[in-house]
Amino acid sequence: MKKQTRTNTALSVTLVAFFLLSGCSMITTNKLSQMSWDFDGEVSENLPVGWSQHKLGEGTTSWAVQESDSGKVFAQLTSKNPSMHFNLAVHDKLHVKDVTLSVRLRRVSGKRDQGGGLIWRYLNERNYYVVRANPLEDNVVLYKMEEGIRTDLPLVNAGRTYGTKVDKLGSNWHALKLRAIDDEFTVYLDEKELFRVRDKTFTEEGRVGLWTKADAVTLFDDFFIQIN
Repeated sequence: MKKQTRTNTALSVTLVAFFLLSGCSMITTNKLSQMSWDFDGEVSENLPVGWSQHKLGEGTTSWAVQESDSGKVFAQLTSKNPSMHFNLAVHDKLHVKDVTLSVRLRRVSGKRDQGGGLIWRYLNERNYYVVRANPLEDNVVLYKMEEGIRTDLPLVNAGRTYGTKVDKLGSNWHALKLRAIDDEFTVYLDEKELFRVRDKTFTEEGRVGLWTKADAVTLFDDFFIQIN
């Protein structure tokens, strides 16, 4: 019990510091273990405070806060990247292992790829987990990126099916959610549970963030973190 109390106290201190360093657009709930960003307090055409952008592949990446009809959003804007190029936006001030992440996302354009997703246990641009929703394929797939090689992971009780098909995504806003506990990852779309995956490739803490592939221009909003 004393050990758990010390752990909770240390976590609270860490999260208070995280809050103070994370920028004015972060909104906290009544629990310090929950945080969200609506990006409305961020400077347009810039990265949000505390975020950095990364890439893997031959191309460029351009993430920035943008104005939209419903307020400010965070967007990946590069539209001419080749197929095997990955765009990453990572929050630099929090390292976690067990976490629930969610984000609203909407496709804008993309001939090679569309949509995007969530990353967690991010070590660098070559090593992390990602789950993404793709309106070109109307599916949701969870991958590991290990040493720069992306592999789709088999579903619990279903095997390696390349994720799961979903209803037509189109250009609407959709909510993508991921719950990671130890080696089990549960994926939701628009509050409906889609599938679970188990994998032990990355077992340590890492950073979290957002992801797109190739030429996908995508808007993101209401990014949420809960430390489990």
